[in-house]
Amino acid sequence: MQEVLSQLPQITDPDVLVGISTGDDAAVYRLSDDLALIQTIDFFTPVVDDPFQYGEIAVANSLSDVYAMGGKPLFALNVIGFHLKELSHDILVMIMRGGASKAAEAGIQIIGGHTVDDREPKYGLTVTGVIRPEDIKRNSTARPGDVLFLTKPLGTGIISTAIKRGVATDAAIDRAVQVMSRLNRDAAGPMMKVGASACTDVTGFGLLGHLGEMTRGSGVGARIHARAVPVIQAARDLVEADPKIAPGGSRNNLRHVGAFVNFDPGIPESERLLLADAQTSGGLLISCPADRADELERLLQEAGTLVAARIGVIEAEDDTGRIDVVP
Repeated sequence: MQEVLSQLPQITDPDVLVGISTGDDAAVYRLSDDLALIQTIDFFTPVVDDPFQYGEIAVANSLSDVYAMGGKPLFALNVIGFHLKELSHDILVMIMRGGASKAAEAGIQIIGGHTVDDREPKYGLTVTGVIRPEDIKRNSTARPGDVLFLTKPLGTGIISTAIKRGVATDAAIDRAVQVMSRLNRDAAGPMMKVGASACTDVTGFGLLGHLGEMTRGSGVGARIHARAVPVIQAARDLVEADPKIAPGGSRNNLRHVGAFVNFDPGIPESERLLLADAQTSGGLLISCPADRADELERLLQEAGTLVAARIGVIEAEDDTGRIDVVP
C-alpha cells in the first residue's frame, strides 16, 4: 500500500496535521489554533460467529484509532456490506445492535451510514473525533530511552482462524471476544496523563509491523523482550501445537518484518508468529518517557486495562527502524 500511496499527489494543505506519510492511525485536520478534527474508517469481515459480538468488536476496533491519537470520539457512521438475499435480515439487525451497544459504552451514537450489497459481510465505522493540536499522539515521535507498553495480549488472529476451522474451544473464543471488544479508552486516558511520546494501536500488521511503523517514522531502533509480551494462552497453545494455524495475514506480516527485525536465534517460529499475528481490535502500543513509566503502569492498572505490560525500549537513532527481538 505504501508503494501505491507514494504515487498519489502529495498533501500540501498546512492544516493537515496528520496524513498518510507515516501510516498513522487516523487523519487529523486543524480547524483552529486550539481544535482539530480526527477522522478514521475501518471495517472487516466477521471474526466470530455471533453477530452481536461481531458488531461490538468492529465498533471497538474502529474507535481505537481515535483513542490511539489521544482524541475524543464524537459520533460515527456505519459502513456495511451485506447480502439480504442470502443472509437473514435478523443477522444484520444483531450486528448493528452490537455496534450500537459498544458505541453507547463509548459515549457516542451512530447517526447514519452506508450499505452496499456484498455476498461477504463487512462491518465497521467511520468515526469523527476532536483533539487539541498540541495533544496529538503520533506514531512517529518515539524517543530513545522510552519504555514500550502494550495494553492487550496478542493472539486474536490465531484464535479467529481456529474459530473458522472449528478447532477453537469455547474458553478460547470467550477470551478472544473479551480482548477484541474491550475499548482502548481506558488505556488512552493514562497515556495522555503521563505525556506519552508516541502511540499506535496494534491491528492487522501485528505488533512488529506497527512497531516498525513507529521506529521508522521516528528514526529510532527498538528492543523487544519476547517473554514480556502478553499473549492469550489459548493462542500460544494452538500455534505451538500446529504453527500452520496462524492465518495467512500473520505469515505475510512475518515475512514483511524480516527486512527490519532481527530475531534472536533462540526464538522459535511459534513465538515469531505470535509477535507478527494480525490482530483485530488490539491494544495500544505506547512509547513512554522512562521517568514516567512507573506512573503509566500504575495508571493503566488502576484503569483496569487487560494488561499493562512493559515489553521493551526505544533505542538510539536509526534510520532503518531496526527492531531487535530477544528472549
